[in-house]
Amino acid sequence: MRQSKITRKTKETDISAVLNIDGGGNYSIETGVGFLDHMLELFARHSGIDLELKCKGDIHIDGHHSAEDIGIVLGKAFAEAAGDGRGIERYASVMLPMDETLVMAATDICGRSSLCFNAPMPSAKAGDLDTELVKEFFSAFIGNFPIALHIKLMYGDNTHHIIEAIFKAAAVTLKKALTVSGDRIPSTKGTIV
Repeated sequence: MRQSKITRKTKETDISAVLNIDGGGNYSIETGVGFLDHMLELFARHSGIDLELKCKGDIHIDGHHSAEDIGIVLGKAFAEAAGDGRGIERYASVMLPMDETLVMAATDICGRSSLCFNAPMPSAKAGDLDTELVKEFFSAFIGNFPIALHIKLMYGDNTHHIIEAIFKAAAVTLKKALTVSGDRIPSTKGTIV
């Protein structure tokens, strides 16, 4: 079973997450930042993971610490649940539309952290989330789940749609890349971690 449970407590956030890569897209998410809740809910649904996540953060300041630390915790949870990567597809990519928006995402579950994020945001806010925190979230995520993740906005002008397409595209590529289709480590090195 590819599951994990991670907790992390700092002076800025208190986070617990339970993740099952082989779930059914079920979720229970409370971050204190409504727009981030929405993005993580659709991330769980479209990746097919089961995710329970609670975050108590210093959102009276802003959402930065919560978004970044949730990325850290989710990255650690994915890394633990994915284990040595035996049998996974490893690579995946998708072109994902969201109304007028099109986002490309590609990933390599390679054991090395690399984020290529090219998605300018038309607005500084989406609901109660500072849009610059989308990149911060994914940077923290791949810093703790060492993968290569490429996200590129092809076009789009609605900030909500752009961010939603980014989270959905990342979810779909992770689902495909983490699909188990064999029993070998997908590397000539014999390891991907």
